[in-house]
Amino acid sequence: MGRITAISLVAMLGDIDPRQPAYRWLYSTLRSLIANGRILHGTALPSERDVVAALKLSRTTVSRAYAELREAGYATSRQGSGTVAQIPGGPAAGGSEPLPLGGFGPVSSSTAIDLTCAAPSAPAGMVENYAQAVAELPAYAATMGYYPLGLDALRQALADYYTARGLPTGADQMIVTTGALPGVAAAGRAVLGRGQKVLAETPTYPNSLLALKATGAKAVGVPIDASGSDISQISQMLHTTGAKAMLCLPDFHNPVGTLLDDDGRKAWARALDASGTVGIVDETCVDLWLDERPQTLPMAAYSKNLITVGSASKSHWGGLRLGWIRSPRHLTGAIARSRMSMDLGVPILEQLVLTNLLNSGTALSEQTRAQLRDNRDWMLGQLAEHLPDWRPNNPAGGLSLWCHLPSPRSTALARKLTSVLLAPGSTFAVDGHGLEHYVRLPYAQGREELEKALPAIIQAWRQVA
Repeated sequence: MGRITAISLVAMLGDIDPRQPAYRWLYSTLRSLIANGRILHGTALPSERDVVAALKLSRTTVSRAYAELREAGYATSRQGSGTVAQIPGGPAAGGSEPLPLGGFGPVSSSTAIDLTCAAPSAPAGMVENYAQAVAELPAYAATMGYYPLGLDALRQALADYYTARGLPTGADQMIVTTGALPGVAAAGRAVLGRGQKVLAETPTYPNSLLALKATGAKAVGVPIDASGSDISQISQMLHTTGAKAMLCLPDFHNPVGTLLDDDGRKAWARALDASGTVGIVDETCVDLWLDERPQTLPMAAYSKNLITVGSASKSHWGGLRLGWIRSPRHLTGAIARSRMSMDLGVPILEQLVLTNLLNSGTALSEQTRAQLRDNRDWMLGQLAEHLPDWRPNNPAGGLSLWCHLPSPRSTALARKLTSVLLAPGSTFAVDGHGLEHYVRLPYAQGREELEKALPAIIQAWRQVA
């Protein structure tokens, strides 16, 4: 069980709100910190006496705030530990991103640390964003509630987001979806027919590829390595395979982690246009920069034939289940019809939440960005010390390391582990096998989980290597 000091708590609480009673301010701020995951379930809070001294409040004020916290279910008293923060009912199990692991994936009631998932938890303030959206919901309650292409306000906010990034976009080009995968699937249905070929770099993000293959298309791989996308080879494969569409991941490629520069984006777009191939650009990781904000333009700035798919899952929170398609105008009708064959729209509440987040300029929170950066650097240091013959990349963004192993034992390593779930390299191969020299190590989880998982991986590797 972790413990938070009074000094640390004061820094997290911020200034006292003079507009409400002090006990109410302390209670509501503490509850928000716990609900938003900034104070983790099971963390021991400072004693009432320490909080009194640190905040210069009366003992009655602090006692009443702690009592209301316990009454609301956000704290409990434990013998020897004092007051302990808790989520009412306890944290929900699961919630991880599923991957097609062929038997390696999470199972019900498993206590293993899940490193098949690369996604951050909800940032601070998400609960308050939902509360704001609930207050706006009555304006839509008098309608039937169907917005197949998305709320006008959200479509405009998304169009403004792309325009601000250097890609002029109208709200009529935006289609809201339930995540990036339905966006990829809708784009694939609109441009691919059964038996036609779709080109993808290998390794690639497997769920996006599955969404395209579900149309009956045949996937063909073109290699990508630690140096990034090989535009010359991509151009050659586009012409020799006759691919109708190509899955493109220029922004912190999942899993390789590379970021394509503007010259590469321009050359790739020209190669797609020259071969008559529709590019489906997956921008899920575009806002996950960790060191410096990239100055690159969206790849669709270099061609009027590129479909761009985005998502709030990595930059905001996977629980929003919101994505979008930025369509070229000549394809908007076909993609809209394809999207409406899958479902009739996205829940209004989540759309209101994302609209407010986008209009406020909120993307990946600075707290989350700093945590990801620290976890990445810590994991690189641990691998250098304990597994010096592994060769991980050092990505400038994204959520995971792509590690080259000294021997082709990726699947053996995943099978050997019992306390950790790990995706072998073959999971990310276009043809579903190979890449045994590689393994993806996410660093989006909490440090406590990573500190338990990495020693298990090190031990298992020494046994199978």
